[in-house]
Amino acid sequence: MTGAPVIVLIGPMGVGKSTVGRLLAERLNVAYRDTDDDIVAAEGRTIADIFVDEGEPAFRVIEKRAVRTALAGHQGVLALGGGAILDPETRALLAGQRVVYLSMDVEEAVKRTGLNAARPLLAVNPRKQWRELMEARRHLYEEAATAVVPTDGRTPEEVTEAALDALELKDA
Repeated sequence: MTGAPVIVLIGPMGVGKSTVGRLLAERLNVAYRDTDDDIVAAEGRTIADIFVDEGEPAFRVIEKRAVRTALAGHQGVLALGGGAILDPETRALLAGQRVVYLSMDVEEAVKRTGLNAARPLLAVNPRKQWRELMEARRHLYEEAATAVVPTDGRTPEEVTEAALDALELKDA
């Protein structure tokens, strides 16, 4: 599979995919890429603005295209947006990849995301909305994952080590 990422990170918003992704890339001596960053660069506006201006369905179309492009051409560590796994075609593309689901519980999520306006899906009642998102998504994250790495109470460095261990890339 030419051009496939070394590791793909999935998980809910605020779990640390960007931070851990950069650390993994550094450890593995490969490039780091985040599809949310790709979308912002291509669209010239924030993800929150896309949600407000065009709605979630339009954003998901843009996201699906960005994920497909990144999966086909990036050979380093790739972080996907929290909702990318909602698309069945995206989940199919993840089959056969090394996919790490970074998980966390609701208390940790509220601590990390709070009332951050940059997170459009958590704008009203973060705790309740996060629980509802996770009820809808958890099984999809688990289905797509090669390994599940809990992040609760762990430093980004500890999560990075756990991901490398889970994928048996420790000696990389």
